[in-house]
Amino acid sequence: MCCWCCCLECIHNIPPLNLLFIHFNSTSSPGHEEEEAEGAPVASMASISVPDIVPSPAEDAENIRKAVQGWGTDEKALIEILGHRTAAQRAEIAVAYEGLYDQTLVGRLQAELSSHFKGAMTLWTMDPAARDAKLAYKALRKKGGERHAWVLLEVACASSPDHLVAVRKAYCSAYDSSLEEDVAACALYKDPLRKFLVRLVSSYRYGGDHVDEELARAEAAELHGAVVSKKEALHGDVVRIVSSRSKPQLRATFQRYKQDHGKAIDEVLEGNRNDKPSAMLKTAVWCLTSPEKHFAEVIRSSIIGLGTDEESLTRAIISRAEVDLKKVKEEYKARYKTTVTADVVGDTSGYYQGILLALIGPE
Repeated sequence: MCCWCCCLECIHNIPPLNLLFIHFNSTSSPGHEEEEAEGAPVASMASISVPDIVPSPAEDAENIRKAVQGWGTDEKALIEILGHRTAAQRAEIAVAYEGLYDQTLVGRLQAELSSHFKGAMTLWTMDPAARDAKLAYKALRKKGGERHAWVLLEVACASSPDHLVAVRKAYCSAYDSSLEEDVAACALYKDPLRKFLVRLVSSYRYGGDHVDEELARAEAAELHGAVVSKKEALHGDVVRIVSSRSKPQLRATFQRYKQDHGKAIDEVLEGNRNDKPSAMLKTAVWCLTSPEKHFAEVIRSSIIGLGTDEESLTRAIISRAEVDLKKVKEEYKARYKTTVTADVVGDTSGYYQGILLALIGPE
């Protein structure tokens, strides 16, 4: 059965990781708001741990080879190596592995591993931009409501402007089409949501810290008029503001909204939770200004209920482990009175649980 986490054919459509890394290392590693140069310390709110003394990429590649050769696979060794390396380090390991053994690292992991552990290890090993391109491609081809739209909102709004550009490049390289065109042509979404998603994935936001307070006041009024007075969460004014303004400018606008109207805009939208446009706008607002709130909700909703949504759980932990998973864990504990670790331990097992806990880190 093919799913996003274990489809070998889809992985083979991604260009070799070393080539992608050459193109995107300067903009997409780790690929989100707290970007680190190769060899720099892990981002302050990242949850992964890296040894003080890291073996050379060739040594790591050789140890991975030992772990996957023979009759059995040493899954613990794979977790110990790959689960404690940054995106830049994993890319170097992949280059070394392919150079030594004439086989891609991702391809070998696909051949050796199984089930949700394979999906998690595959996504974690990929270049962040290529990984997000793959997730977006899958989301555009899956029915199932807002959860798949969440993926597009995360890629467009919870990333840095440069990372989003890198995702669009990776998408074109892998699938011979543009992300923007595929979103515009996606029959799973209807206007105005589809137009909103197109504007978001097409955006390139100003990356500086400048804030225009007068503009924040005016656009807070526009948002209130559209969302509350007209009851059009995805009114044209809303789409224009949310898809084009910088994140500091949007934070100022949302703060002014609460100051002038007595209630935060996400609280207003939460009150309209049965309205899909309102729910999508709330998710975008969170991803743009408080991504820890959104990803805490993704993790919780993937665990609560009759079964575990491993796709969403894996995506949330892997995509934020090098960015802000510490903040996500703090938000999760404050909101749900338990820890991410406790819920993951209670709902997962085996080596799949092992790689997730390695990325979550201590709590």
